[in-house]
Amino acid sequence: MGTGSERFLWTTDISYCKKPGLRLAINGVSPNTPAMSSVPFQNFKSHFLIAMPNMADPSFSETLTIICEHSPQGALGIVINRPSTLAMSEIFRQVGIGDYDQSDSSKHAVYSGGPVSQERGFVLNSGEASWDASLEICPGLQLATSTDVLVAMAGGTGPKQALVALGYAGWGAGQLEKEISENTWLTCEADPSIVFDTPYHLRLCAAANTLGVNLNLISDQVGHA
Repeated sequence: MGTGSERFLWTTDISYCKKPGLRLAINGVSPNTPAMSSVPFQNFKSHFLIAMPNMADPSFSETLTIICEHSPQGALGIVINRPSTLAMSEIFRQVGIGDYDQSDSSKHAVYSGGPVSQERGFVLNSGEASWDASLEICPGLQLATSTDVLVAMAGGTGPKQALVALGYAGWGAGQLEKEISENTWLTCEADPSIVFDTPYHLRLCAAANTLGVNLNLISDQVGHA
């Protein structure tokens, strides 16, 4: 993800997050196959997806993803442990914010949120305020997609805690449930302290530890713990 001529997209239409696009299924399984629809729906909104060591998809190997929206039609998640090389100052510049505290902006990494629509911006935040387009994930965790949250961050009046990401992970109907049933992921309830207070390189293991699981002791040939 470079800093060239990309145009980053922010939207006031939060319904976009309720209609997640599809990503390529793991192991090449099409999200439209009958096997997908045969898996009973289970709502994993406000859960972490912990990539198992046998994860073959390089887009999700060793990742921790938070599910922000999930319905029988599909799911949308943001990867929270893959910082990009993009500077927050570039995000501000691209959306036309010229006046910002450079020392404060340097505190925020910009994350690679997933392989779908990598030009599209998201702000996971601690949810003290409502923005033009925001979606509550769980208490203490909100997803915003509008530029007003960026303007507030640039002016020092933004959320107390925030994680900025470009791109997302999307699953079609039944796809996420099928992947979980095939032991591709471990799941646990999302914890805002892991998102905001834990260094990015420790987040995956911290989430696994809430289940009493040490990922370093799991063979990449082993399935669901």
